[in-house]
Amino acid sequence: MLNFVKFFRIRDKRLRLVGWIVHNTFIVDKPRLRTLEFAASSTIVKMKGPVKVGALCELCHCRKAVMRRPKNLQKLCKVCFIAVFEEEIHNTITREKLFHRGESVAIGASGGKDSTVLAAVMKTLNERYDYGLHLVLLSIDEGIVGYRDDSLATVKRNRAQYGMPLEIVSYKQLYDWTMDEIVACTGIKSSCTYCGVFRRQALDRGALKLGIHHIVTGHNADDMAETVLLNLLRGDTARIERSVSISTNSTGSPVKRSKPFKYAYEKEIVLYAHYRKLDYFSTECTYSPQAFRGTARTLLKNLESVRPSSILDIIRSGEQFRLKPRGKKRNANREMEVRADGSVSLGNRDGNRCERCGYLSTNRICKACIPS
Repeated sequence: MLNFVKFFRIRDKRLRLVGWIVHNTFIVDKPRLRTLEFAASSTIVKMKGPVKVGALCELCHCRKAVMRRPKNLQKLCKVCFIAVFEEEIHNTITREKLFHRGESVAIGASGGKDSTVLAAVMKTLNERYDYGLHLVLLSIDEGIVGYRDDSLATVKRNRAQYGMPLEIVSYKQLYDWTMDEIVACTGIKSSCTYCGVFRRQALDRGALKLGIHHIVTGHNADDMAETVLLNLLRGDTARIERSVSISTNSTGSPVKRSKPFKYAYEKEIVLYAHYRKLDYFSTECTYSPQAFRGTARTLLKNLESVRPSSILDIIRSGEQFRLKPRGKKRNANREMEVRADGSVSLGNRDGNRCERCGYLSTNRICKACIPS
């Protein structure tokens, strides 16, 4: 026999009805729910009328699930998602042994969602687990009017919010020209190719200027999967293995690069920023719509819509990709000189240093020196 029982309405801070408590069971539903019938001999709650009951978080089982994780379809509430996201990044850091105690680490900060979340998570984990790291924000000013000036304003706010020192290095200081001037000369089609080379050099030189030999960037799982597809589309299979490495250290370069977000989905990074109400810049770069990477991004999104795990599957495939070595391995022990301006001079090895600036390059003259 069914008996009617009293229930308590639960409202949020805005006095919106979010659920009821019946026999110590929290039920999430819409305001049209009015009457509950409870079977005293069972734990089943029956409701009158066409009423939907919201799914509960699969971890805490007490709060309403607000998202379904793309990598495992797990339903989580906001609190549990933030905790799980941070714990997974911590597990990645400890498993891969990315840092050592007392190390100074530069966070590549652009003001976008990835770098902003990276700075927030690194600060949180450094304090929670006592990594003993000295964190610094390192930002690059490419000289793109209407884009970078606004994003740098966000980075400066992040500096105050996270209490981290900030160093800004500009193309104008390093190369005596801006990205806008390069695009005016070479055209917009190849802008991302040049900018990628300039940014890598600028980050290295900015880090060396600060006496830092480790940079972390906000590259996420989507970015790494896109790079694998991009290299396949270009036929550049030699770069695949390196493109999925969580840490890279070019031969002869004193700067190590790490990607703590290697296994973090872009969607989850956006949700983390949203739930923690982080301050980030969301406008896309002026020149990025013309980039060939957009082709790989579109392909990846189509694959993800059919198979959500395809992003991590592509990364794992890249990790297993090996090319058969050709000939004898060259001796990697070569003298290296770090100049006062931050440029790197390597020992004699054809195709591995620029003849003009001495920086790392696979050609006689690096792409940063070609425009000059």
